[in-house]
Amino acid sequence: MPVVKQLSVFLANKPGVMARLCRSLAQQKINLQGLSVSDTVDHAVIRMITSNPAKARVLLESAGVLVIETDVLALSLPDRPGELGRVAATLAKAKVNIEYAYGTTGNPSALMILRVSDIAKARKALKLR
Repeated sequence: MPVVKQLSVFLANKPGVMARLCRSLAQQKINLQGLSVSDTVDHAVIRMITSNPAKARVLLESAGVLVIETDVLALSLPDRPGELGRVAATLAKAKVNIEYAYGTTGNPSALMILRVSDIAKARKALKLR
């Protein structure tokens, strides 16, 4: 499953907001599988991969939260030096830009979420189904 739905939400950048978001998701049995938070002066952009993006989107939108859904690559890579560099070089050779990335490592593999300029070209270059 190399392509997954990422939800981006725009929330106030103040104490307790993340706790309420996580509590709401947990109450609906929605697991967070990936998360990135970028802050600005007055709000935070929270990008997340969840166990049920459709249910999470409905939950968030019903609370009045702006939600943007994006297809991203979710790559399981060996947790060793140079793996992300190999992927980046392969994508560069195919003229696919990595717009942003986030992830985590955990032996023996790492999960990397990549937003790329062209998912179809990226999948072909990386030989993903």
